[in-house]
Amino acid sequence: MAQTDGQAATFPDIVELNVGGQVYVTRLETLTAVPNSLLWAKFTHSSPGDLPKDGKGRFFFDRDGFLFRYVLDYLRDSELFLPEFFKERRRLQKEADFFQLPELSRRLAAVSKDSSCAEDSGDAEEVELASPATSASERTLRSPGADSGYITIGYRGSYTIGRDIQADAKFRRVARITVCSKISLAKEVFGETLNESRDPDRPPDKYTSRYYLKYNFLEQAFDRLAEAGFHMVACNSTGTCSYGSSDPAEDKLWTSYTEYVFSR
Repeated sequence: MAQTDGQAATFPDIVELNVGGQVYVTRLETLTAVPNSLLWAKFTHSSPGDLPKDGKGRFFFDRDGFLFRYVLDYLRDSELFLPEFFKERRRLQKEADFFQLPELSRRLAAVSKDSSCAEDSGDAEEVELASPATSASERTLRSPGADSGYITIGYRGSYTIGRDIQADAKFRRVARITVCSKISLAKEVFGETLNESRDPDRPPDKYTSRYYLKYNFLEQAFDRLAEAGFHMVACNSTGTCSYGSSDPAEDKLWTSYTEYVFSR
């Protein structure tokens, strides 16, 4: 049975959500902005006690937490804004279908169709300009080799070497792999594996040295660069050495910083 307006008001004006492990905080009016959507139904025809919650009392939805940010943006503005080189339109369309947002699903389907036509015809840029369902922020992507530029991969590492010169070096795990490049290139190559938390919302034509990857295997980064048509053109490394303590018998600790420059 549908709840009355008085019962629906038992939801707080500011709502905390846990979507697939990602936490979002938004207004109740944002969640109910699209009539007959799933969120509209949940937050107008239910009471807080009816919805599942996580351990901290946040309303829980077992969906893709990273893609939900675009669903929430659409609920706020009724517009579709996607980053350049966005490669998860089909998955986002599934999220739109789940949350019962037919207009968002229609727009994503139109953009995906135009993108496929562009790939088949080899004229992505023409379709990009002619697509009636897209705006400047929703343009279909050019082919991967259309944009040239440089990407620098850097990492810090450490290892120890014992006093016995015959002893093997003991390597420690790479702590973090950083990405320095034009924003659009970084997003094209690394996609969802690019952590943007330290430099959010920068336009795609700007440069950044603050991004880092969500994994710490250099080979994985190199594979992605090779698949996107990049080739290594230079590398350099610096290192410092110190003893772990005042005891000369202790192992030497080496700390290094290495950069690899890729070009397309």
